[in-house]
Amino acid sequence: MTKPSALPTSVDGMLELLTSRGYLAERSLATVTYLSLKMGRPLFLEGEAGVGKTEIAKVLSAALGRKLIRLQCYEGLDVSSAVYEWNSASQMIAIRLAEAAGDTDRDQLASDIFAERYLIKRPLLQALEPDVNGAPVLLIDELDRADEAFEAYLLEILSDFQVTIPELGTVKAPAPPIVIVTSNRTREIHDALKRRCLYHWVDYPNAERELAIVKSRVPGISAKLSQQVVKFVQALRDQDFYKSPGVAETLDWATALTELDARSLTPQVVGDTLGALLKYQDDIQRMQGDALAKVIKEATSDT
Repeated sequence: MTKPSALPTSVDGMLELLTSRGYLAERSLATVTYLSLKMGRPLFLEGEAGVGKTEIAKVLSAALGRKLIRLQCYEGLDVSSAVYEWNSASQMIAIRLAEAAGDTDRDQLASDIFAERYLIKRPLLQALEPDVNGAPVLLIDELDRADEAFEAYLLEILSDFQVTIPELGTVKAPAPPIVIVTSNRTREIHDALKRRCLYHWVDYPNAERELAIVKSRVPGISAKLSQQVVKFVQALRDQDFYKSPGVAETLDWATALTELDARSLTPQVVGDTLGALLKYQDDIQRMQGDALAKVIKEATSDT
């Protein structure tokens, strides 16, 4: 981990911090990120998959020298996986040892087995612990994948930065973590959670910004090919696909083409590598024959 650094003191400072780590953000995103840090409020980022929502947390962690704690959400996620659980095996051993030693004080035994040493701390509880490098960056990733009931567990954490454990009491963070919550909007997130956050919709970048991203992240790519790649991807996003390619797919495809020493987009090389851009067979099938040739022609004109 890099040496801890101070938080940006302005929106321009936030833009510079993100850019220094290769994240070329729009000013609106830099502004809401700056305000999130300045106000100590969670940042809720919503948008299509692959547009760079998760990357914000990674960049902040690296640039600020803070620990990154990630909670990857999924259907069925509960408190024992996200917040804490008790080490029941160790507790049972402690009970049997106490019984073997003739210790019959049940109240004392109950107090002993619910001591912190038997507590297994999951990501949300870990994020509330003090750290010499400063409060960590907590990434709650793809919250829309979790069940709606799980959102209720987050309300106390996102508003008061604390967790109540019945057997131990309330654990409160000495300093609020930097919280980034992401959603791909496969379902709506409850208003009660959104009210606790600053909100920003992360959209696909325009051609100019995406070209800058490609040049920054794929340094070996030629100017000609990078322009063609961006024009091709931008054209695909105008199609009625099941899943349009995000920036992550653009970078994967640009890297793949570079590895193949491609100098320009041709039907052969695009057809062979389309799986780096499109992740559903129905979408790939639609980009065949005349449809593919048309988009390639548009992407390679004037380059």
